[in-house]
Amino acid sequence: MLPRVADSLSFLYLDIVRIHQDDTGVCAEVTSQQRGTETLYLPTAALACVLLGPGTSITARALATFARNGTTVLITGSGGVRCYAATLPDSLTTTWLERQVRTWADDTQRLSVATAMYEQRFGAGTVPAGTTLAQLRGMEGQRVRAHYQLLARQYKIGRFRRAYDPESWDTQDPVNLALSAANTCLYGIVHAAILALGCSPALGYVHHGNQQAFVYDVADLYKADLTIPLAFSLNASTNPEAEARRSFRDALRLFRLLPRIVTDIQHLLDPTTDREAPDPEEQLVDLWDPVTGPIPGGTNHAT
Repeated sequence: MLPRVADSLSFLYLDIVRIHQDDTGVCAEVTSQQRGTETLYLPTAALACVLLGPGTSITARALATFARNGTTVLITGSGGVRCYAATLPDSLTTTWLERQVRTWADDTQRLSVATAMYEQRFGAGTVPAGTTLAQLRGMEGQRVRAHYQLLARQYKIGRFRRAYDPESWDTQDPVNLALSAANTCLYGIVHAAILALGCSPALGYVHHGNQQAFVYDVADLYKADLTIPLAFSLNASTNPEAEARRSFRDALRLFRLLPRIVTDIQHLLDPTTDREAPDPEEQLVDLWDPVTGPIPGGTNHAT
């Protein structure tokens, strides 16, 4: 069984394979010294989203088949932690895009979604009635700074100030460097989920004026749980950037996060419909190895 993301949205992540079309269908082909060439046929009609990681090649015929079956194809980094490009099929539903546009274009609904995002992060009832978007940003800034201070005391690193300067990337302190790298990984997974739903990554509710505005909005929902604690835990690392990225891949954030992100976006855009929250401990997928065959997913297999 393929992992169910939400509302019949299924995804498949592939890397280090050659994908091509033969007389039977689209298949992924792997060649190894131990097992020779092995072929796995892909259920194109049942896939809504395919993520192609490093070492993947795909033929034009295979891409055309994905397009005819309405499958979104994303070009990602290792473990899906980057999103470099995407092909969206004509048949992809516009339901979620239309809901996003309606709530984004109406100032009242836009503030309502932004408030729901804030309360998802900091707790229900934390936003007083009549709070403006500017006040909401101020409240968010205060909460995040307090979180930084708490973690700084916990890890005994003294005073911490969040600083991000792409022009001086290598001069950042270890925590800032790890946080920047981890956030970039998180943005890639969020971007993939947004595109798979057919939403626009540019129409943000809190962030504005950037092609990644909605990506930043949604990613903010998870930073306090994922990237910020990870960054502070690497305060003594000699290579925090690489360790932060490896930690995301080793923990299989792609498989644990995608169902949660999709469900959260759907709830934000359509809060009146009840949806079952995905179980983060559920075994969604096995890994396939060309030598040993299927192995358990959700496990760090580093030696």
